[in-house]
Amino acid sequence: MISDQIKRGSERAPHRSLLFATGLVRADMKKPFIGICNSYESFVPGHCHLNKVGEWIKKCVIEAGGVPMEFNTIAVCDGIAMAHAGMKYSLPSRELIADSVETIVRAHCFDALICVPNCDKIVPGMLLGALRVNIPTVFASGGPMAPGRHPVTGKDTDLNSVFEAVGAENVGKITKKELEKVEETSCPGCGSCSGMFTANSMNCLYEALGLALPGNGTILATAPKRMDLYREAAFRAVAMAKKGGPVPRELVTRDSLDNALTLDMAMGGSTNTVLHTLAIAREAGVDYSLERMNEISARTPYICKLAPSGHYHVSDLDRAGGIMAILKRLPKKLLNLKAKTVSGKTLGQQMQRAAINDDDVIRTLDNAYSKDGGLAVLWGNLAERGAVVKKGGVAPSMMNFTGKAICFDSQEEACNGILGGKVKPGHVVVIRYEGPKGGPGMQEMLAPTSYIIGAGLGESVALITDGRFSGATHGACVGHVSPEAAEGGLIGLLKDGDEITIDIPKRAIAAKLSKAEIAKRRKAQKPWSPRIKGGWLERYATFVGNASTGASLKR
Repeated sequence: MISDQIKRGSERAPHRSLLFATGLVRADMKKPFIGICNSYESFVPGHCHLNKVGEWIKKCVIEAGGVPMEFNTIAVCDGIAMAHAGMKYSLPSRELIADSVETIVRAHCFDALICVPNCDKIVPGMLLGALRVNIPTVFASGGPMAPGRHPVTGKDTDLNSVFEAVGAENVGKITKKELEKVEETSCPGCGSCSGMFTANSMNCLYEALGLALPGNGTILATAPKRMDLYREAAFRAVAMAKKGGPVPRELVTRDSLDNALTLDMAMGGSTNTVLHTLAIAREAGVDYSLERMNEISARTPYICKLAPSGHYHVSDLDRAGGIMAILKRLPKKLLNLKAKTVSGKTLGQQMQRAAINDDDVIRTLDNAYSKDGGLAVLWGNLAERGAVVKKGGVAPSMMNFTGKAICFDSQEEACNGILGGKVKPGHVVVIRYEGPKGGPGMQEMLAPTSYIIGAGLGESVALITDGRFSGATHGACVGHVSPEAAEGGLIGLLKDGDEITIDIPKRAIAAKLSKAEIAKRRKAQKPWSPRIKGGWLERYATFVGNASTGASLKR
């Protein structure tokens, strides 16, 4: 066992002495050491219950014959960090989490790892670290939040409902008291936000990727059967520790990435899944591209539409059969059924056990929302290295849109402009210098996109940015525009009034500017100057790569 490096032989007597100080006994030296990477924080709703989860998993590891060793990572709540400078730290936190996992596991020689993340950057951050250390690993996430209930209409609500209510209150559609009622009822308890936003998208994708057990992405955080999932994960971790595998680099392959992206297209996940999947593939040593994602989108029917694109939530998907049910409904030729999983079964074997309980939540192939997937990558002079849109959340009238640019050099400037009435029907809102390098940190744009929807401009205004979106974003919103403004991308040269065309069916995005005009503007442009001096973000801006490579740090 790997842990023998710190517990076997006379020369390791000092190491054992330190372990005895934590409460271990000599008999424990014969058992596998199981690291439990927990992201508990008392002030993050997706994570505030994970201290209790960690205690339960430790008990289960002991029952399975292992020695649990719990440690923590940080966890940024994107919702709380939204629309102020704190959001600049969200995406960079992915790298800190990966580094911390690598550090603790390497320093303490665990035999296997149980990862307990839940929210946006924590899920991919832990996997990046797990791929580096490459010991048997199972993901057991904290689970989704239940949806809220609108105090007047009685319809399901979520965090996005609150952001949109802000826009509605700003233009007088609802009163301040009505806004307060929405904010008090939309997030009813612990768990990751209840729609198919980034956290739930990633937790679901890990089932198809083979790193999490069935139910990981959809069982509610408060459901009793979630405790059964944790127990099964603990027993699998101990079993894999004794067998020596499978390890993450055996599970994260081109085939399993194809499976994960096929699921993503079938359920219209967050655009952030594109960013994180590219980073995961890079860490795993798998050559994977945006072009490949478009190929998968083109062949995958969109059969499950959840909030923010639809009215169902993740709890409805769990009731309908969960992730394995979505995969079971897809044509088998779209999936690599022999791909291995942490369960010890192949993906195909896991799918066979699934039951589809609701044909409206998980539609039949002949009743699909569209014949192609819920995400798309666009190309053109505005995005020579690609841009991403959640096409499943775009109104049919906005699939092909031409409008006049109205440019903002930060998210804060854009929010003030939208709430101040500067944005009118026919505009394409341009938010730039918010990419990985320019922001720095590639802020999410849920606030401006929600303000547009809340103001009733969702079918008359588009938005493009070199930043990114929350999984809660919907509408004609194109993000991850690459190259970004800070590295000389055309998005940084746009002026108010420039004509921009977004053609989602043709996967195209372009500004109507001649090469001569672009060259003239480029020559006159002042060099980009970093916004932040000192601290972690300055280092991040120096080393971060393009969004088209997953915003990974350069080696």
